[in-house]
Amino acid sequence: MLDHSWIADHIPHQGSMCLLDQVVHWDEQRIECRASSHRSTDNPLRSHQQLGAACGIEYAAQAMAVHGALLAPANSPRPRAGFLVSVRGTKLHVPRLDDLAADLDIEAVCLSSNQGHILYQFSLHAAGRLLLDGRAAVVVNADGMLPLAPSGETP
Repeated sequence: MLDHSWIADHIPHQGSMCLLDQVVHWDEQRIECRASSHRSTDNPLRSHQQLGAACGIEYAAQAMAVHGALLAPANSPRPRAGFLVSVRGTKLHVPRLDDLAADLDIEAVCLSSNQGHILYQFSLHAAGRLLLDGRAAVVVNADGMLPLAPSGETP
């Protein structure tokens, strides 16, 4: 089973910032994860005593990171660095997530990919209710894209 411990070992998000509890299903095109951390009062994304629905984008981004880790070759020394560079067409169907009693079901589906970019469609549900959905673009192997310092050396 791909649980919270496995996830934390394979993505850069650590401690309370690792939001996902488990991978429910995955294949080469999609991943489904589950999370309960939206109910936690020490969720690091909370602001003004609540967790706004837009924070669901981070849940989806972490599912995408897990998907990338699962697709990486078994002998990879570490996962490829990636950055969420664009979120489009996102619709928030609820104002907040922390008041939901049910676990979050997070799905990300790869629409297209090449060596440097991946486009995902994502959605979050709770007890069958759509909470938010949209598309996200990820740049992978981004660690090779670090800007040069004024001296010409990487920072």
